Amino acid sequence: MNILVLIKQVPESQATRMDESTGTLVREAANSVINPLDLHALECALILREQSAATVNIDCLSMGPLAAVSVLKEAIALGADQGYLLSDRKFAGSDTWCTAKTLAAAIAKIGSYDLILCGERATDGETGQTGPALAAMLDLPVLTYASAIKRSADAWQVRRMLEDGYETVETTGPAVVCILKEASVPRLPTLAGKRRARAAECRIINAEELGIDPADTGLNASPTRVVSIFRPNHLKQSERLSALDPAGAEQAVDKIIAIFRQKGVL
Repeated sequence: MNILVLIKQVPESQATRMDESTGTLVREAANSVINPLDLHALECALILREQSAATVNIDCLSMGPLAAVSVLKEAIALGADQGYLLSDRKFAGSDTWCTAKTLAAAIAKIGSYDLILCGERATDGETGQTGPALAAMLDLPVLTYASAIKRSADAWQVRRMLEDGYETVETTGPAVVCILKEASVPRLPTLAGKRRARAAECRIINAEELGIDPADTGLNASPTRVVSIFRPNHLKQSERLSALDPAGAEQAVDKIIAIFRQKGVL
């Protein structure tokens, strides 16, 4: 059985920077980590391997600058078998649609998988679009908001979180499953895992090797556009009302009521 986990390198919240000329994230920032929900997806894959009587191979696929090799090696330290990185300046600035298209081309090239797992969303975009878009491009069923997953006979059984409760669905054959944090508790890497990751060689795939048309990827091919970026101005105008005695408290209440009436609240 072959499982693929999509891993995204995201900036730490305090290290997020935007390129104001292009409206895209600067992904070469030094402080980058694995997207937190992708860790939960990887943990689900590791649990499925531990529960299976068959041999289960876990690959990880990421797209980004060469620095993203570090997050793939972190995934290998946690228990993944192989890491693949799509890295090329032609991929830079890809939105969710172009990212999904590039990932789909890579998956078709790397091999066939019985299950594709990814985090429900990434902290740098918060769209949750890439997983479902990838499933559509691969013509696979997609199960979103997964809070649990297990193998049941020849099917994948997924518990989905809904607004008003849960539902359990099954699908046979390959599928894309988008994982919530409720699905697992990520483990820590072992010393043996860290040693294996240090010696591991992640495969780097560029646009030419992938065979994708440069016109179909990158910023220019992305239908999503950031119109403008601006820093909001935080203007605070406040007045302190003293209420040290009953008379002062009454005056303060009258003042607050007058303000509310002026604002149309009352």
